Order: sequence, then structure tokens, then C-alpha cells
Amino acid sequence: MTTRTPATTEDPDARLRKLGMRSWRRGIKEMDIILGHFSDDRLAVLDPDTLDLYDALLSENDQDLYQWVSGQAAPPERFAGLVGDIADHAVTRTR
Repeated sequence: MTTRTPATTEDPDARLRKLGMRSWRRGIKEMDIILGHFSDDRLAVLDPDTLDLYDALLSENDQDLYQWVSGQAAPPERFAGLVGDIADHAVTRTR
């Protein structure tokens, strides 16, 4: 009998690659760029709980994500810190 392995126990490198691909292949180009660069620069140093949160964030609608990251709307409380980190990264990267 084969049992399915939960995503949280998958190979860490495979998980980072998967999250990176999901970051670069969004629905709108702006979020491709913002999340793609964030994933390239930061995912490898995030702790497992933050990676779980980032994974959940990637399931959100791109239009909502863009409004949260750009400050046009407040993100849900559980994403607030991570969205702030992503927004700060995007601003720093464009300087």
C-alpha cells in the first residue's frame, strides 16, 4: 500500500523550486515580477512556517495580491507581515 507524502515533508530543494515556479508563473505580469524576484532572492532563507504561509499566499487572487503589495488595500492579518516583506523587497529592488 502506498501512502501519499504531505507537501511539508517533500524534499526542501524541490519545494523551493516549486514555489519559485509558482511565483514566476502568476496570472498578471506585475505579480510575476514582484513574486518571482522575491522568491529568487528570499525563499531559501525563510523558515518552514513562513514557507507554508508563502505557499498559502500563492493561492490568493493576483488582483488582490497586487493591491496588498502596492498598499492599495490591506492584506488579511495572517499575511500582513509577509506581504510587507514582499512590498519592501520590491521597493528595494527597484532602487
